[in-house]
Amino acid sequence: MNRLVPLALAAALLAGCTAGTGGQEPPRREGGTGPFTLVTGRDTTGYLRPLLDRWNRSRPAERVTLLELPEAADEQRAQMVANLQARSDRYDVLGLDVVWTAEFADAGWIVPLERSMFPLDRFLPPVVDTAVYRGKLWAVPYTSNAGLLYYRKDLLAKEGLAPPRTWAELREQARALHEEYGVGGYAGQFLAYEGLTVNFAEAVQSAGGGPILSPDGTRVTMDAAGAKAGLDFLVGGLREGWIPKESLSYKEEESRLAFQEGRLAFARNWPPAYGPATQSEIAGRFAVTRLPGLDGPGSSTLGGTNLALSAFSKRQKSAAEFIRYFTGLENQRRVLTDGSFPPVWTELYDDPALIRRFPYLPVLKESILSARPRPVSANYDQVSLAIAGAVSGALTPPFEESSDDVVASLKGQLNEIIRAP
Repeated sequence: MNRLVPLALAAALLAGCTAGTGGQEPPRREGGTGPFTLVTGRDTTGYLRPLLDRWNRSRPAERVTLLELPEAADEQRAQMVANLQARSDRYDVLGLDVVWTAEFADAGWIVPLERSMFPLDRFLPPVVDTAVYRGKLWAVPYTSNAGLLYYRKDLLAKEGLAPPRTWAELREQARALHEEYGVGGYAGQFLAYEGLTVNFAEAVQSAGGGPILSPDGTRVTMDAAGAKAGLDFLVGGLREGWIPKESLSYKEEESRLAFQEGRLAFARNWPPAYGPATQSEIAGRFAVTRLPGLDGPGSSTLGGTNLALSAFSKRQKSAAEFIRYFTGLENQRRVLTDGSFPPVWTELYDDPALIRRFPYLPVLKESILSARPRPVSANYDQVSLAIAGAVSGALTPPFEESSDDVVASLKGQLNEIIRAP
């Protein structure tokens, strides 16, 4: 384990610690050691505290205290923003959803980090991109994530079917299994929240609709035809019944339970849903594959958590060293083995011992490498709310608004948001 960051390294870490284009200058706090806090979303698997205890046993003078926020990303962001807008020093290390980098950097709430401190060349490239904004490294990848299609391999085997690679195949199989076995066909996260934004973005890019916004967040680049195809796929499933209407209330946990309790033939979810399913009534009877798309394998939304340093922390030196330690290879292995969260180190996905324990790793690696980030914008919360609101309206019976009108209206809303000062 590394010792404290030398003063020269700490100075390099905080060099250029200025706000983003928002113009707010964060305080410079070079140095600063002692107890600090890690604030992140609720640990639903119980893996995190034992990892923090390892740090605390070796660094009693720099003890880290875990502050858990709600499970939902929207609520996490709201509490973090309230703290940072007040310029509070209560939060030191921030566990950020990968899509918040631009917003937090632009507002001056986090400080840029020195790239040379971290072995970024050994991380999955798309994951590193989520931590970079306007040429600077604002956070360090801690976990990655990509959506997977969970499926009942026992039911497919009975019908002599291979896992679906296209939406047409998924539709056919979901309808057939629903009729034959009385299970719901397919579900994702369709409640009007961040999860619906994710599911819609995946549908758009899996139909060739491209990213919703340009990489710099200054233009709406969503192709209308691709967006319509993605929306029609979801609306059609609900109208025809192979997507159950109760999925309109699903977040990650609800869809996980529905699948592992045997109520769904197919479900879109994140990798942490895999472990609980192996202990459920469908243990040994399910598998995962890449998300299907319009004409072949689709493209997932890139998820995960990055660790950033609060601009208002009084313990930036200790907090920075913790980030380096906590994103190191040894700890990353435990993130997977103890928490079932996808690590960010590329080599862990090719480890034979880990693949034997986590058979989905090769598929997950493919999914991450082909995944795309959510729209990058300093006003991401407004972008997400607009997407979730528009899509939710389209998915809710009686399906009165055409997909063309929904897409056109959404593009107009997004243009207004990104042009707002």
